[in-house]
Amino acid sequence: MNLLLESVRSALASIRAHRLRSFLTSLGIVIGVASVITVISLIQGLSKSVSDQFEGLGGNGLTVRPHNEFKDVMRGKVNYLRFEDVEQLRARVDEIRELSPVFTPGFSEVRFTGLSATAQVFAASSSYQDVNQRYARLGRFVSDSDDAGARRVAVIGEKLIEDLHLPANPVGQFILYANEWFKVIGVMEKRGEIFGMSQDSYMIIPFKTGQSIIGNNTRPQLSITMAVRDLGRIDEARGHIRMVMHQAHRLKGAETDDFELESADQIAKTFDKLSSTVTLVMGGVVGIALLVGGIGIMNIMLVSVKERTREIGICKAIGARSRDILLQFLIEAVTLSLLGGLLGLAIGYGLGAMIAAMIPDFPPAVVPWWAVALSVLFSGTVGVVFGVVPASQAARLDPIEALRYE
Repeated sequence: MNLLLESVRSALASIRAHRLRSFLTSLGIVIGVASVITVISLIQGLSKSVSDQFEGLGGNGLTVRPHNEFKDVMRGKVNYLRFEDVEQLRARVDEIRELSPVFTPGFSEVRFTGLSATAQVFAASSSYQDVNQRYARLGRFVSDSDDAGARRVAVIGEKLIEDLHLPANPVGQFILYANEWFKVIGVMEKRGEIFGMSQDSYMIIPFKTGQSIIGNNTRPQLSITMAVRDLGRIDEARGHIRMVMHQAHRLKGAETDDFELESADQIAKTFDKLSSTVTLVMGGVVGIALLVGGIGIMNIMLVSVKERTREIGICKAIGARSRDILLQFLIEAVTLSLLGGLLGLAIGYGLGAMIAAMIPDFPPAVVPWWAVALSVLFSGTVGVVFGVVPASQAARLDPIEALRYE
């Protein structure tokens, strides 16, 4: 232990004696670790933000929507879900706790006292808030009686209050949509922004009200969002839903599904895969940077061996063993590499936080523990791998020849 501590002390003394050379030697390690930590912190922060958007659903949400290939749409062949599908699923799939049919007329103009805003309008049933676990902050949500009577009422997102200059509590105000006046009965909880786009610029109207607006001659692009009773039976629910949809659409075994079934957290999972791929790519980039840094460390350590040849001869003459010399130079290389890794870690974290703060509405940077551990581990490994050759060369020196070296 005393030998190890003395070797570390000697290594630090040597690094302090040549500060600039030591810094330039480890610069490749610093740049490599700093770049990968910066990118990982930004990607992980974004990934965490996306995951948080779907956390409320708890992974128990399923959505059925029409499946349309781009080439088929270009040919005029478009698949639709039917209103009858809603009743079929409600009556025949026991695993479903609640479901809500939703269709989106699209981004439409909403007006209030001469001001206009573009908002996404959803036509949904009263179960929408329970299925999606999004609730009204002010007022109330659409009720069954609103839906049954096709009333002209609406629940709006927070962004519409700002865009239309509505009062802070707009419940009771009337806004114009599709040339009809809708009474605001509630304001939904704020969801914030994602990828720089607001998630609160929308309006929800009763499902049957939406049907009456588009008329009987227009088929909406209907989707059905469902919440299952038991997460442990979600795969069973998927199979049952597919069977019911096949029967309802009279699809045979060989026919391609004209619908698709998605999990509520599918986007988050897809983004996690994407972030993992980018992280692996950055791992390759930092591997190259560490390789360059390691070569720099080996080069300087070889020069150091030459510079300290006489010192090595004196150490061997007074009883130092070859393994003691090997350990001293190896620890010096590892210390140099680790200090570069730690400096790169600090710089990378600072750069990630600064870049995230500079981009409007970008989520805070997050540095996971495994990125810190891998950075330190890789830096130490580089020091060992590229420090072995100079350390071995120093250990093999003949003491007599070393003492004669000028």
